[in-house]
Parts: sequence; structure tokens; C-alpha cells
Amino acid sequence: MIDVILSQSVNGLVLGFLFILISIGLSIVFGLLGIVNVAHGAFFALGAYFALTLQQQFGWPAVILAPVGVGIVGMVVEVLLVRRLYGKDPLMTLVLTFALSLFIESIIRTVWGSSTQPLMPPAVFQGFIEYGPVLTTTYRAAVLGITVALLLGLWAFLSFTPYGRILRAGSRDPQMVGMLGINLPRVLTGAFGVGCMLAGAAGVLAGPLWSVTPGMSSQAIMPAFVIVTIGGLGSYGGAVIAGLLVGLTTAMTTQFYPAAAGVAMYLLMAAILLVRPRGLFGEHWEHF
Repeated sequence: MIDVILSQSVNGLVLGFLFILISIGLSIVFGLLGIVNVAHGAFFALGAYFALTLQQQFGWPAVILAPVGVGIVGMVVEVLLVRRLYGKDPLMTLVLTFALSLFIESIIRTVWGSSTQPLMPPAVFQGFIEYGPVLTTTYRAAVLGITVALLLGLWAFLSFTPYGRILRAGSRDPQMVGMLGINLPRVLTGAFGVGCMLAGAAGVLAGPLWSVTPGMSSQAIMPAFVIVTIGGLGSYGGAVIAGLLVGLTTAMTTQFYPAAAGVAMYLLMAAILLVRPRGLFGEHWEHF
């Protein structure tokens, strides 16, 4: 029994860190732009399909460009569409991003087809790792290490770089950032691009685990919303804690009570919100 629990814990950590990458991107967009990006899952799927094409054409080293491509697409979308709705009825941004999600999924089906396509992991990450009672695939261990490295890099970027400090300050009071003479529209575009790039990176890493399909966006967006809600809207640290809780809960439920695997994270969210209505680290921010 202990072997199963430890192995499933590793799987839960892998799943949790993937969810964290997605949800932190969503949290950055909400914290700075004040919009709920329903299309975030579509950018996740787009990252997986970019990786599939790059891997087929140029090999795995080129896959590193996939998240960058998703980030560029996100910045174009922000400039052409999202920017026009700042300060307006939040329902308009929900409708826009929902329509954008459907549009991106339609493009994916047109360009790559509707069938499921396998994305094999690099040869160096194929096989299994056994460490005491823990048994997992080499690729899952690699995903765990890569996601931790990405999150540490994001933390360093937000904490120690001028642009990162601007993002953190803007998430609290974007008007104040504009009054300091900083080009706020450019900051908002960059923030939206960073959020989409994180979703794309998660899609690249999840491709070999989940298979690449147009519907994979729904596998990402709902857990992301649950994690952001549990952690607290706009809280990066809350997204990390909530992502790990959701990943472990989903993995354990899948192992021991598969019938409840689909609702486990929602029950967890309901239980936490009964105690902490604003989430674990939620705050009341003035500009909301």
C-alpha cells in the first residue's frame, strides 16, 4: 500500500506542477489586467500543437520555441482584441475570451485535424525510474524537474528584475504604475504574453502525458480556475499551494476511488471556500 501511495504522490506532484504553470499564467493576467481569460486553456492546447509541429519538423530541441510562439500569439490577441475592453463591463471580456477559445480550437481542428495525435517524449526521457518503493516514468520525473525550474525562474524574474517588479506593482495598482511614467499598455501586453507563454509551456510538457487533441484545453482550463479560486484571485503563492493540493487530491482519488476523480477537486474547492471565501491567500484589492 505504501508503495502505491508514494508512486501516486509523485504523479500528483507532476500533475500539480503542470496545473500551477497554467494557473499562475491565469493569475498574472487577472491580477494585472483584471480580466478572466476563458481562452487560457486554448493557449495551453496551442502550445502542445506548436510543439508537435516543431518536433516533427526539426526535432525536440526546437520545441523550446513553442511557448515563445504562444506568447507572441497572446500579445497579438491583447493588442488587437483584449485592449479594447479594459475598463468596460467584465461580461464583455468573458464573452470575448470565450469566443476566442472557440475560435482557436476551430483553427486547431482546421490545421491539425480533430483526431488525437501522439507526442512521444525525447528518447533520453523514455523508460522508468525506481527509487526504493517509488516507481515512475523518466519523463514524469523530468516534467517535475522542468516545472520546478520554470517556477523558480519565474519567481526570480518577478522578484529581481525591473519588469518583474513592475508586474507585481501593477497587479496591486495598475493606475499607480501609469502615473509613474511607465508605459502601461506595453506592460499589459507583456503580462498577457507571459501568461499565455506559461500556458503554452504547460501544454508542451503535458503533450506526451495526455496526448495532443483539440479538446485538451478543457482538461486545463477548469483545474486552472479551481486552483486560482482556492489559492485566492491574483495570488501567485496561493496558486502554487492550491495546485499541489489539487494535483495530489486528483491523483489519490484516481487511484483509490476512480468514480469520484472528476469531482474531487471541486469538492476540495467547496470545502476550502466554506472556511476561506476569498481562497487561501485571497485579499480585497482596491481596484476590484
